[in-house]
Amino acid sequence: MIVSIRGVLEELGQGYVLVRMGGVGLQVRVPARLAGGLGGVGQEVTLYTTLLVRDELPALYGFPTPQGKRLFDLLLGVSGVGPRHALDLLSVMAPEEAAGAIVSGNAEGLMVAPGIGKRTAARIVVDLQAKLQREWEAVAAVTAGAAGDDVVAALQALGYSAQEAQRAVQALPKQEGLSLEERVRLALQRLARG
Repeated sequence: MIVSIRGVLEELGQGYVLVRMGGVGLQVRVPARLAGGLGGVGQEVTLYTTLLVRDELPALYGFPTPQGKRLFDLLLGVSGVGPRHALDLLSVMAPEEAAGAIVSGNAEGLMVAPGIGKRTAARIVVDLQAKLQREWEAVAAVTAGAAGDDVVAALQALGYSAQEAQRAVQALPKQEGLSLEERVRLALQRLARG
């Protein structure tokens, strides 16, 4: 099993890259939108990979993050979704976008990928929603914990207990781009409401 590779990017193709590791060149299939974002030829890259053998032909699929690889692997477990459809989905949506659509039950959002129709999209949501919900909550808690530490500290400086401050931070809406002041203001509003 090849779970990751690190090497020099030697070629960028349509839906694939060639990575040189020592004296061996590996062709790795990647989401089409990703190929240009790996850097230029001659750059060192790391890809998290899944090796599939179909009809005795091995194929290596690669992603720049473990989350992309994980979502690809989960998609392969859905009946009717093969590596081509999973890769097509991750070519038109970032892993976070696709996971967000699945968690929120937005099957129509998944239908932007070629080959994923209404029934397949619904099957993806049904099969993966609970799994991704648990994983997403864990990731969101870690992310919120890192961003929320400043808010908790500010609330404690204003006289609130650590428990009160943490509850207020956990109740904050998951909005990107809010400043520390805005997050503190929202947390104070939550605390004022009880």
